[in-house]
Amino acid sequence: MSESRLHKLSELGQSVWIDFLSREMLQTGELERMMHDDAVVGVTSNPTIFQKAISQGDLYDEQIRALLEELDDPKEIFWRLAEKDIGDACDLLRSVWDAGKGRDGYVSIEVDPNLAGDTDATIAEARRLHAQIHRPNLHVKIPATKAGLPAIEEMIASGKNINVTLIFSLERYAEVVEAYIRGLERLVESGGEPSQVASVASFFVSRVDTEADKRLDELGGHDELKGKLAVANAKLAYQRYKELFSGERWEPLAAKGATTQRCLWASTSTKNPAYRDVLYVEELIGPETVNTMPEETIEAFQDHGEVALTLEQGLDQARRLFDQLAEAGVDYDDVVRVLEEEGVQKFADSFAELLDGIRAKRGELAAA
Repeated sequence: MSESRLHKLSELGQSVWIDFLSREMLQTGELERMMHDDAVVGVTSNPTIFQKAISQGDLYDEQIRALLEELDDPKEIFWRLAEKDIGDACDLLRSVWDAGKGRDGYVSIEVDPNLAGDTDATIAEARRLHAQIHRPNLHVKIPATKAGLPAIEEMIASGKNINVTLIFSLERYAEVVEAYIRGLERLVESGGEPSQVASVASFFVSRVDTEADKRLDELGGHDELKGKLAVANAKLAYQRYKELFSGERWEPLAAKGATTQRCLWASTSTKNPAYRDVLYVEELIGPETVNTMPEETIEAFQDHGEVALTLEQGLDQARRLFDQLAEAGVDYDDVVRVLEEEGVQKFADSFAELLDGIRAKRGELAAA
């Protein structure tokens, strides 16, 4: 069998993760197949993913029935369901984690998005999820909100793996890296082992174009600027990554075994049908990065994706684009502010829908 496109991509230093998980994938061996056939070495999940998995079919019914004997709160029931799937996925990916000495093999679960504005509650829930799932290859996702930043630092300082999610702006990204590095410095000061901690910084890519393009449509004209900001934003973020993880502050941490907080490209399915369906994979291929892809993007890339080191190409155009958008009347700072607010709200809405689904399932099973 010839090597797949995604295997070739991973050989260039970019890890392939998937942004979906279900009990069915675990039980049928589909996740294991993807690890083999599609070079998959990690999994990210969020409330929307779980909502879909639990609402479709009956694979969760038996566990829900058993849980109903001791629990009534739908959120507690959800955590137990998620803990099982995430724990099983961590166990399956443990061999990847072991082989790569903790580079990949991670599975992510997200704190309740309703806590995005509450630092202390976020820390408490992140601690709880790490304690209950208790796997060395677990990532707990914390959103990159203002209130999330101190929670990220605190969790890293206590030696816990964190996937920082919902990053849109370059300014906020620099704050995320600062929280990570400060957390590592505190961990070292307290006698902890920085080589045991891993983190990724998850940029939501396609949504940036969705919002910027909408504004360009409202302004009229400027078609040549559409579909460009998401990739430019990510490319400049990677340049920041290289700057921030070098030099006299980073080197002492690296000498003690600390690993960089890799950029992870999330939301990489193409929302606009006029754009190439693998745009947000092909344009962002580079070493020390992760791309977490939905199923249709994996299939599309395996079919017709082009593999080349693209992440550091066109940097001058990327920088110029920011000026061109400003001249056209698109306010970048406002674009990313709106995206962060909407991102938190979308996850909170999905979480509410998820809990409604569990209530409905609870009612069905009680009536049966």
